[in-house]
Amino acid sequence: MIDASAGTDASAGRRGRFITFEGPDGSGKSTQLRLLAERLRQEGVDVLETAEPGGTAVGQQIRRVLLDGKNQEISPVTELLLMFAARAQNTDQWIVPALRKGAVVLSDRWTDSTLAYQGAGRGLGSEVVLEVDRIACRGLVPDMTIYVDIDVDAGLARAKARAAYLKIVADEPERVKCVDGNRMPELVAADVYAAVRPLLSL
Repeated sequence: MIDASAGTDASAGRRGRFITFEGPDGSGKSTQLRLLAERLRQEGVDVLETAEPGGTAVGQQIRRVLLDGKNQEISPVTELLLMFAARAQNTDQWIVPALRKGAVVLSDRWTDSTLAYQGAGRGLGSEVVLEVDRIACRGLVPDMTIYVDIDVDAGLARAKARAAYLKIVADEPERVKCVDGNRMPELVAADVYAAVRPLLSL
């Protein structure tokens, strides 16, 4: 996704694994994250669950600003910067320390979402998104991303976002694993676990 060598590398010294979940709203990605977390904990794995935007007290405050219907005037650039402000706090406060302890970190959304929704959907472009990612996340890239794909409505913004996601899947097949979310959750969960297991050597 980005060059992890830029600036202070937030991933330096990490020993754990960072797995993110992506997909359109209603795809069931949050359910799949929870199911994977439960299964890994049953196997004795130390797991940290987090979400974007959010994940920290500061991030939750930013999330409330982003989701407040009264803030319709938020511009695409302001939205982008708020997203990454929450992400930077989450990176420093929770994610990097957990990885350095050897935990498996599961995040509901990461920069791929921003590429899809703000980069493509809001027209900011991938270069702008990745430049802010370089500053905020400092090279922290998921070891694996699970993209839960579902059929979406024909809305233009949602169609652009899905197309952006599918391009990421095509461009980074080693990192991004696409699973069919148009099925019962337990069937999707089996595919998610099968994708993740080699990474964790379970």
